[in-house]
Amino acid sequence: MTKLTLSIAMGDYDRTRPIHDGRVTIDGVTAVTQLLSPEEMFFRAFRHQAFDVSELSFSSYCVKRARDDSPYVAVPVFLSRAFRHSSIYVRTDKGIEGPADLKGRPIGIAEWQLTANVWARGILEDYGVKPCDIKWVRGGMHTPGRPEKIKIDLPKDIDISPAPEDTSLDEMLRAGEIDGFIGPRSLACFDEGYPNVGRLFPDGINAASEHYKRTGIFPIMHVLGVRQELAEAHPWLPGALLKAFSESKAVAEAALADTSATKVTMPFVEDVLAMARNLIGSDIWTYGVPGNRHVLETFLDLHHRQGLSPRQLAVEELFHPSTYEAYSL
Repeated sequence: MTKLTLSIAMGDYDRTRPIHDGRVTIDGVTAVTQLLSPEEMFFRAFRHQAFDVSELSFSSYCVKRARDDSPYVAVPVFLSRAFRHSSIYVRTDKGIEGPADLKGRPIGIAEWQLTANVWARGILEDYGVKPCDIKWVRGGMHTPGRPEKIKIDLPKDIDISPAPEDTSLDEMLRAGEIDGFIGPRSLACFDEGYPNVGRLFPDGINAASEHYKRTGIFPIMHVLGVRQELAEAHPWLPGALLKAFSESKAVAEAALADTSATKVTMPFVEDVLAMARNLIGSDIWTYGVPGNRHVLETFLDLHHRQGLSPRQLAVEELFHPSTYEAYSL
C-alpha cells in the first residue's frame, strides 16, 4: 500500500518529538511535520485549513463543531493540558486579595474564546465570581488591536469592551488602567517583575492541587485534528494517529522517569514527578475519552454557558467514531 503523505502541525513538546524525529511512525503515513507556535497553527488551520493534521485550540474547535462547520474532526490526543490558576494576574496595589475582589473590576483578555480563558472563568465561578460580574477589556497583549479569531455572540449580561486602539493590555496593566489580566501567556510586565503586578493565586501549585482534589479536573487545552475529508476517505487514519501519538507520549514519559541523567532542564524533576503522580495517578497525562469524560463534559458545559457554543455539545460529537475505544489483549 502506498503511504499517505500528510502535513502535520504540532507544538515542540517532549510528547511530540518522537514523531517529529522519526522514532515513532504513524501506520500508513509519511509524515511531513512542522513544529509551530499555537498562535500560528491555530490561525492557519482555522483560516486556511493549511495542514492535513493539526494541533487545535479545544475552544475554537468546539465553536466550529457546535456550528457544524469544522474543517477538522478531532482525535482524543490532548497535546496541551495546564492548570490555569497561575493564568490570572492582578494589580497587587488595588486591594485584590482573592477572587471575590475581582467583581466589578476591569480585567483584560486577548480573546474571549481562548481555551485558557474558558477554564479560568470556570475557576473563578467556583469561587463565586461569574463572568457577568467582571468588566472585560479585550485587546492585544503587547500589540494593540488583536481581533477574535472566530466570530462569537456573547450573552447579553457580559460586559466587554475593546481596549483603546493605540494601547496594549500590557501597557494598561502597567498603568493601572485595568486591574488584572487572564491569558495563557503572561504579560511582559509580570515577566519583568514590574511593581504591583502579581498572580491572584501566589501559590499556584497549591491552589491548583486543592482544586484538582475537589474536582478531578486537569484542564485540556488542545486536541489533535485531522481534516474531515481525509478521515472520511481513510477511516483508519484517526485510529492510527491516536496510536502513534500515544506511543510518542509513552517515549516521553519513560525519558522523564529516567532520572539517572535528567532529560529536562530543571532540578527536582523526580520530586515534582512523584508529586504529580501522587495527586493525579500514575497516568498523569491521559489520552482517549475513557478517563477524560468528566473533564470534557465540564468544559462543554462552561463553553456553552459562556456563550461560545450555540448549543451544548455532547462528548460523543467531538471525536472521530473510531477513537472512542481501543482494542485490548
